[in-house]
Amino acid sequence: MKFNIVVLPGDGIGPEIIDQSVKVMNAVGNKFGHEFNYEYALIGGVAIDEEGTALSQATIDKCKKSDAVLLGAVGDPRFDDPQAPIHPEDGLLAIRKELGLFANLRPVHAYPSLFDHTNFKPGVLEGVDFVFVRELTGGLYFGQPKKRWTEKDGRWAVDSMLYSEHEIARIVRVGFEIARTRKKKLISVDKANVLQSSRLWRQVAVEISKEYPDVELEHMLVDACAMRIIQNPRYLDVIVTENTFGDILTDEASMLGGSLGMLASASLAGVPKAGNRTLGMYEPSHGSAPRHKGLNDANPIATILSMAMMLNYSLGLSKEAAAVEDAISKVLADNYGTYDIIGKGSTKVTTSRMGDLIAERV
Repeated sequence: MKFNIVVLPGDGIGPEIIDQSVKVMNAVGNKFGHEFNYEYALIGGVAIDEEGTALSQATIDKCKKSDAVLLGAVGDPRFDDPQAPIHPEDGLLAIRKELGLFANLRPVHAYPSLFDHTNFKPGVLEGVDFVFVRELTGGLYFGQPKKRWTEKDGRWAVDSMLYSEHEIARIVRVGFEIARTRKKKLISVDKANVLQSSRLWRQVAVEISKEYPDVELEHMLVDACAMRIIQNPRYLDVIVTENTFGDILTDEASMLGGSLGMLASASLAGVPKAGNRTLGMYEPSHGSAPRHKGLNDANPIATILSMAMMLNYSLGLSKEAAAVEDAISKVLADNYGTYDIIGKGSTKVTTSRMGDLIAERV
């Protein structure tokens, strides 16, 4: 099969980690008989330098015509001045909007070889494997009114957690569809004891659950979920939540994996029903790490895991995705690691060598 992939290397370590993801993807193509055609484009700081904008219309058009988008990282300290007219991150927000990427998937998996890289007891981490389904385009970050103003008694500010029935229903459906492929249990996180938006969220979740009688739905308050992540993360499997809650909880849960370099991410434009493919953008959860640019020491595993998610959700290649995930597990079990995941008895390797090792085991 042939697939068209738009590759956005981005800033900082982005090009280095993207190279390893493409390397592993080519190994997948060679083994399973697929042809991946890559079209490279610019986003972020490098796009500002060369095109005068963080995301050009030409790049948007390429992405819309592709089967999937693979992104490295966005961010450049040269643009950190709040008064700068354009920031690299503007490109990231724009591409999410232009492609309609409303569902963010972030898996959390604890590898035994990395247990000593966390502050948790091994018994807590054993068997941890769950995924967040976070709503990405609504809630506090986008709701109106959103403003600051000054009155005689001082300064005021307001942000609105605004959600429509449609926005809730589509992200909840994503959660149910993914739960169907796993343990058939979905936890919906809200704050329904306080917030009206959460009460609507819970009501819609219950209504949508009738379409999925094979999946158990559990409601969990966001504060209880935060405690469960630390106390008993093995209890969790698929979690669906609104934007702000998901932003906070996924950062908390990232500590279970041992390193930001292990955390993959996918942003989807549709509900990933079995047998269907949906446009998505795939990127590591970490940033551009400009201090590591050109050092060949960054961990590419999050980017390679993101690519595996692309194989699964956008290209319909679940067997190939599993082969990539299995290859990563084998490399880690053999005690190879980049600087951020080196433990007792580990062999330290470079970014490119890690890519080679994973490609060899596909």
